[in-house]
Amino acid sequence: MTAQPVPATAAVSSDADAAPTELWVERTGTRTYTGRSSRGAEVLIGPSSEAGVFTPGELLKIALAGCSGMTADAAFARRLGPGYAATVHVSGPSDEIEDRYPLLTEELVVDLSGLEPDARERLLTVVQRAIDKHCTVARTLTAGATVELTLAGTR
Repeated sequence: MTAQPVPATAAVSSDADAAPTELWVERTGTRTYTGRSSRGAEVLIGPSSEAGVFTPGELLKIALAGCSGMTADAAFARRLGPGYAATVHVSGPSDEIEDRYPLLTEELVVDLSGLEPDARERLLTVVQRAIDKHCTVARTLTAGATVELTLAGTR
């Protein structure tokens, strides 16, 4: 009998009445997994030596960049229009001794050349404040989080 995956429930939904999105990973091979959500999303996870997968550390960095971009979206769209283009680059070397990322660096690239200098500075201030206050991933990484792991075997 194959053990069924037990999804870890995470409160991802912003709609208070909606059921929380369930998140889990399923092993697909040696050190390779598919991450899934109850909303139908999938992401391939594995070691850097494997083609076509993200490492867990890369997913952490992408989550940070995605959170910053999504948090900044309303302010940029309001000022630049809904079709504005943006790219968030994220990097950070691994500290192999401590087995962690001691520094993650983001660069949010948006064309602000159409704005006057004062308007540009105001917009950048609004965006920075929004990210500082509302980017859950950055706030969690900055503050640290308690991680609880339960190991459950089947018979």
